[in-house]
Amino acid sequence: VLRDDFRQPPSDVVVAAGEPAVLECVPPRGHPEPSISWKKNGAWLSDKDERLTIRGGKLMLANTRKSDAGVYVCVATNVVGERDSEPAELVVF
Repeated sequence: VLRDDFRQPPSDVVVAAGEPAVLECVPPRGHPEPSISWKKNGAWLSDKDERLTIRGGKLMLANTRKSDAGVYVCVATNVVGERDSEPAELVVF
């Protein structure tokens, strides 16, 4: 089972370059419990980027850069399938 509604979709975030940014997402309820991953501008984010931390439903960016700006989507996945959240924009100034 994977419900359609995200309990908390990510919301737009505005940060100054060099500051940390946090995008929060609470996935839909599901059985088994869905795992969370993130896309930026349609491409999967890699956890190999050391400035990037994905913990629970939080995407944390340390020391944001102008290049981090974009549209982020939280993706909940389990054996039934995957659901995309509404998009959230990260603005870096």
